[in-house]
Amino acid sequence: MIDHDVIYRDEAARYDRLVAREDQAGNLLKAIRAVVPDLEAKDAADIGAGTGRLTSLLAPHVRSIRATDASEAMLRLAAERLRASGAANWTVAPGANDRLPLADRSADLLTAGWTICYSASSSVGGWRDNLRAIMAEIDRVLRPGGAAIVFENFGTGAAEPSPPEFLTAYYAELESRYGYKHFWIRTDYRFETNEEAVALTDFFFGGELSRALAETGTTELPECTGVWWKHV
Repeated sequence: MIDHDVIYRDEAARYDRLVAREDQAGNLLKAIRAVVPDLEAKDAADIGAGTGRLTSLLAPHVRSIRATDASEAMLRLAAERLRASGAANWTVAPGANDRLPLADRSADLLTAGWTICYSASSSVGGWRDNLRAIMAEIDRVLRPGGAAIVFENFGTGAAEPSPPEFLTAYYAELESRYGYKHFWIRTDYRFETNEEAVALTDFFFGGELSRALAETGTTELPECTGVWWKHV
């Protein structure tokens, strides 16, 4: 069984190579702009930022951005990526999603990409309490009129929505209890070679997807991503 906590702690660079191949069509930024068109005037926070996929995407477009993550190894790579980009409007800070190292009312936009799921999966004991704590932290950090955008797995390897069963209760809670609206986008992976596709997919997603890629010889992996958002 793949232990993502170990990956985030010990394999940050390899994980970063995987996510660099994701969303080749640029739909993540389009989705964010659909919710918050005027990014340039916003102070942003990216929680569970990992190696800075969303942070780096947003940095050129926002007034400022602060990235948080429980893994300092991941944040080090995020900082390296942001530094190399020449951006000067960012900071990083280690911290868990239910105890964010962010001041009250400090963000106009908060993004959470593929991160809350680890606390809110139905396979985790007390997941509803975990989700409640994270939602409270998001509300604490956002300024009046601000927006929260949550990205989660809606079907990796699928061209149409196929969310994992262990996450559907969490998704329902976002909409019914916490007032989030929802749409979905495609964030397909495009690898340089089939060998790279197989190796990186097997590393993070496991054998079923990697075997399918090996059999077809393709360099592309379809993916659906769910987008939940609300204004406060």
